[in-house]
Amino acid sequence: MEEQGNILDMVHRSPTASTRRLSARIGVSRTLHEDGLYPFHPQPVQNLHPADSAMRLEFCHWLHNNRQLPPLILFTDEATFTRNGINNTRNSHRWSHENPHGTVETNFQRRFSTNVWCGMIDDMLIGPVTLDDRMTGQNYLDFLQN
Repeated sequence: MEEQGNILDMVHRSPTASTRRLSARIGVSRTLHEDGLYPFHPQPVQNLHPADSAMRLEFCHWLHNNRQLPPLILFTDEATFTRNGINNTRNSHRWSHENPHGTVETNFQRRFSTNVWCGMIDDMLIGPVTLDDRMTGQNYLDFLQN
């Protein structure tokens, strides 16, 4: 029982500790599950500034009032691949009794080697397209215009 208390103390002090690291010290996984703790993975989200919420809400109201426009809007997304590979969040977790809905801010635009872009307008898929240059506002505008 004392060992169980030690494990739980270790997890409370460092909730992102890996099971492998803790198991190397003492048998951990079974004790954590018996106490109702489970590993929840953080979800990467875009880093937003305080003013972003108001602008997003304003855009939603504008789009709601202009329902003829969605088929004319180009929706896009891109995925970034770096020399370091694809970031794998499956090995990142936080032990907790309830899902803490943890997030990880990412800034991939600052360090990458290849960007893959795809777009959709109405029911037409455009791409995928590989963009080798560093993605800046000017590069993106040039790409869309040309």
